[in-house]
Amino acid sequence: MKAAVIIPARYASTRLPGKPLLAETGKTLIQHTYEQASRASTASTVIVATDDQRIADSVTGFGGTAVMTSKEHATGSARVAEAAAATDADIVVNLQGDEPEIDPAHIDRLIQIANDVDCFAATLVCPFDETAISGPGSPEDPAAVKAILGKTLAQDVFQAQYFTRSLCPYPRDAEGKVIAPEQYNLHVGVYAFARHNLMRFTGWEAGVLETAEKLEQLRILEMGETIAAGRISAAPAGIDTPEDYQAFVQRCAASMS
Repeated sequence: MKAAVIIPARYASTRLPGKPLLAETGKTLIQHTYEQASRASTASTVIVATDDQRIADSVTGFGGTAVMTSKEHATGSARVAEAAAATDADIVVNLQGDEPEIDPAHIDRLIQIANDVDCFAATLVCPFDETAISGPGSPEDPAAVKAILGKTLAQDVFQAQYFTRSLCPYPRDAEGKVIAPEQYNLHVGVYAFARHNLMRFTGWEAGVLETAEKLEQLRILEMGETIAAGRISAAPAGIDTPEDYQAFVQRCAASMS
């Protein structure tokens, strides 16, 4: 079984322009993510898929592997699929380039789920922080995607029934107030596919639910396929805003002091 981690990366970002090449830590953000992915013991290869020559040059400059992809892709998944088509990988992990602190063991777990569980795709979820009652990073936050889980597929692996930006399940008895955020499942946006399933997925048209919520994974559920969600204890935050990046820079500095 060969597994490839493919990291889609583009230069443009509405909230954080040039995000992959930010380098206040002494390394670019894309290098941090690439190096974390490379520490996954079951990943045969790590590739950055980009449409920007500056990113490709940066990756090859630190010794990584980059492939140029079409500028016409509307999603990171489509970019990953183009790069995956040229590999002999059995399993493809789609890892966002703004996950510089992802635990390599979580990548290994994701690959294991995709290999061992009968599913179209695999992903990860974790509980919300028990202190996240409201505001950014809480179940009330539309940017924090909630996963609704169903039957058990394997140990700590569940069938995903739905993903949503809304507060779900709705705490009716608490009059809409979140009392126990740790009981909600936060979706960790990393995926693993059998390579042929990734190609099928990116060939489908977006459905009503995906269009409404702007969540690609809903396309899989709308097509009647199964997503296996592995539960992990916690996951680091991705880098979406200048504030996120500065907090990451501070954590890096603290770890080196």
